[in-house]
Amino acid sequence: MALSRTIVIAGAGIGGLTAALALAVRGFRVVVLEKAERLEEVGAGLQLSPNASRVLVELGLTERLRLRAVTPEAVSIMSARAGGELLRMPLGEAASARAGAPYWVVHRADLQAALAGAVSDHPDIELKLGATFEDVASHAKGLTVVHRSGTIRRSDLASALIGADGIWSTVRQHLFPEVQPRFSGLIAWRGTIDATQLPKDYTARRVQLWMGPNAHLVAYPIAGGRQLNVVAVLPGTWNRPGWSTPGDPFEVMDAFAAPRWPPQVRMMLAAVDSWRKWALFGVPEGCPWSKGQVALLGDAVHAMLPFAAQGAGMAIEDAAVLARHLSFEAAESASSIAAALKQYGRTRQARVRRVQRTARQQGRIYHLSGPLALARDLAIRSLGPERMLARQDWIYGWRG
Repeated sequence: MALSRTIVIAGAGIGGLTAALALAVRGFRVVVLEKAERLEEVGAGLQLSPNASRVLVELGLTERLRLRAVTPEAVSIMSARAGGELLRMPLGEAASARAGAPYWVVHRADLQAALAGAVSDHPDIELKLGATFEDVASHAKGLTVVHRSGTIRRSDLASALIGADGIWSTVRQHLFPEVQPRFSGLIAWRGTIDATQLPKDYTARRVQLWMGPNAHLVAYPIAGGRQLNVVAVLPGTWNRPGWSTPGDPFEVMDAFAAPRWPPQVRMMLAAVDSWRKWALFGVPEGCPWSKGQVALLGDAVHAMLPFAAQGAGMAIEDAAVLARHLSFEAAESASSIAAALKQYGRTRQARVRRVQRTARQQGRIYHLSGPLALARDLAIRSLGPERMLARQDWIYGWRG
């Protein structure tokens, strides 16, 4: 007996919505369950390097993102110890020509809105808001996925369930309750600045990475260049879950105090009207990717530190690979679906693990001080822009 051609996805974040579109292109009917009553503006800016933007372009999202995404001209690597720029790595046309796809920076809410618009327009995708995943059971006809909307319990028959429900994934908890997120000891603080509040040089189309003692700062334009997204990363013990807890600006300014940090950094931080903070957690590398006809995607299986700017990128890549593997199967049996999902995990594991480890290593490098910071700065200067860009080829050049 042929299984249902329906796939249920838990979670309407970046990974879940991208997976819905990628699977629908492959001929599946997709049901997306999202526990929120509406998709709201949450999170911060995102960097979408060519490995991720390529997938979005192939899914037809270019026009939906054209007015909101910004194509930065460069990444400026800055040192608090040196007081300014060490190296400027070209992006823009240079990165696009090299990798065959654009490098974008965009607000998470703008990307989610573009994806949600494409999902709403697709006749084979149903987005159910206010629907919380509760349980899944397997049987001869596939899976029964149970979800709740308020006090009403409903179910969908599907050939597979994909848990794209983030680092605190209910699907992962259902499959692998022993796998728990781990606090990194770091806290990210985010805020935005109206571009008109700062001198022109601060709002140029570039990504600024400021490295300094026990902290670092990333800033880049979003919202079509009308705002500057600022993220400061500091050590701390506060570790409550969540993306948007109000933060005390004095704590940030104290961490970036003079003379350790130059005036231009402090000017940027002082221009932020309000700060939100989130504790940085990760999912252990050994987390399994699937069990039977249920698989995990994105942060649910590999939440990582953001220091390689690849969190969203890895989820988008996951979606493309998942759709490709499932499309190889005709949904003839539960075993064929389970095999496809297992192979999807095997295909992704080595690359994702390398990105996770790269992010951890870069976080340590960013926070060096004293003689180690001097050695780091000299090494970066000696690389030069072209060699620095070439070092990113293994990430940016991914084509699945």
